[in-house]
Amino acid sequence: MAELIPLMEQDRTLWDRAEIAEGVALVTAALPGGAIGTYSLQAAIAALHDEAQRAEETDWPQILVLYGLLLRMSENPLVALNHAVAVAMVHGPRAGLASLDGLEEKLAGHHRLDAVRAHLLERAGERDEAVACYLRAAGQTASLPERNHLLAQAGLAG
Repeated sequence: MAELIPLMEQDRTLWDRAEIAEGVALVTAALPGGAIGTYSLQAAIAALHDEAQRAEETDWPQILVLYGLLLRMSENPLVALNHAVAVAMVHGPRAGLASLDGLEEKLAGHHRLDAVRAHLLERAGERDEAVACYLRAAGQTASLPERNHLLAQAGLAG
């Protein structure tokens, strides 16, 4: 069975640097050449993640700017959720949690909202609330690897 490994915990030395360089070059060439759309912004965000040799080196302020642009172009609630993560990475978990306000209605029953909230609550030191959100998220996902990861996080958070 596959195991979920969060982006921040992945061993980036295993990533194919040649393919990353090719992708970054394509994004870099495409962005100044024409209208910027949602796909090009998503590619730019992915490139910023890919370029960081270590998770700690990720250019979160730039990712936050790009998600801000995506939010202006799209009413997709998952974009707003990802924006909240970027807010948390730049301004701290409490700011990220505040950015989640209003998403409950749009993402009702979606495990990712509770998973993000749990992670941010844990980072903010709210362990009991984090565990409750991890468990709720685990109960909402149909993915066994995600469920196992969320249950493990609940055990780690408590």
